[in-house]
Amino acid sequence: MFHVEQALVGPNLGTVPIQITQRKVPPPHAESKKFSTATAICRYLSRAFDSRAEALPCQLFDSFPPHHAKTAFHSFAAFSTAQIPILELAVPLVLIAMGKILGVVNQKGGVGKTTTAINLAACLALEGMKILLVDCDPQANASSGLGFQRDDNRHSIYEVLMGDASAEQVILPTQIELLWLLPGSENLTGANIELAGANDRAGRLRQALLPIQADYDVLILDCPPALDLLTLNALVAANSLIVPMQAEYFALEGVSELVSNLERVRVALNPTVTIEGVLLTMYDDRTNLAQQVTETLREYFRERLYRTVIPRNIRLAEAPSHGKPVVLYDPRSRGTEAYFDLAAEYLARNGIVSPRALERKAAAALNPEKLDKNVRFWPYS
Repeated sequence: MFHVEQALVGPNLGTVPIQITQRKVPPPHAESKKFSTATAICRYLSRAFDSRAEALPCQLFDSFPPHHAKTAFHSFAAFSTAQIPILELAVPLVLIAMGKILGVVNQKGGVGKTTTAINLAACLALEGMKILLVDCDPQANASSGLGFQRDDNRHSIYEVLMGDASAEQVILPTQIELLWLLPGSENLTGANIELAGANDRAGRLRQALLPIQADYDVLILDCPPALDLLTLNALVAANSLIVPMQAEYFALEGVSELVSNLERVRVALNPTVTIEGVLLTMYDDRTNLAQQVTETLREYFRERLYRTVIPRNIRLAEAPSHGKPVVLYDPRSRGTEAYFDLAAEYLARNGIVSPRALERKAAAALNPEKLDKNVRFWPYS
């Protein structure tokens, strides 16, 4: 049966027609109560505002054509076992999500955290994603790796954490169009002491990023090589984590300690944070040890271990001294290819199709004979 009800949703402003389709399904025992959209809305609003909801005008929607009965805004699902309406949209919703915060973390030093943060951010930006790289390390290597030398007169994330500046005031553009940097500074060393007595010491970074989070597709946090208050802020702010590590025994011990601390953070401060993946860096597949560590990690992390590995590559080591990501320093190096593969795997895992991928797909459809079969990810890699 198809009927129209007047939904009451606001004060002294008219009514809104809502179309509902309802199938007659015999109840299993007693007759169920008739569903009323108007009653449900009024009940909700009366609880929320402690006042009686009245009608709301909808002149804004007068130009919209009415839905046909088969494509009504509210309808039953294809199969139902009770007289409970299931909401189905005739037109899909457009969900505008806030940017994802991705932490690059490992308390062990020298495993390629900063190299991964810089180059993953650069590759995602070159794929058309809006990226913000946040340098949470007092050494500020992510900042210098993008060409920003230490400057005591420049605001950094330290001032943001202390409440002396907003993140939007501190953000800097980089050589790559869609990549921005929230720089670090050596003053962050004192932040661990200065924030120790603050009640919100663990959530300062999360609160600082909240106003700008929707402006970017991904926010990448380069964390210091320690489980200190700065790393704790990153764990609380992050939605997921990438853990770079070498294929060595000591690295296994470090990851087990990180997982243990992550569980404590999840229980107390951020229940949604997860490990996005474990990334093997400085990898040399010629050694038996590397292969054994890889198998051990695969047994424990299973699909969370990235298929992409970052090989030892001299261009990756040289690029920071020139203040450039490796993709700008040497676009044809093995390091560039590996990080573009990592970016592709990250996007695939999260179900994201980048703007550049759509452009390449459209170009291939128009000119299939001109498609270069040797191109793997980036046109000139």
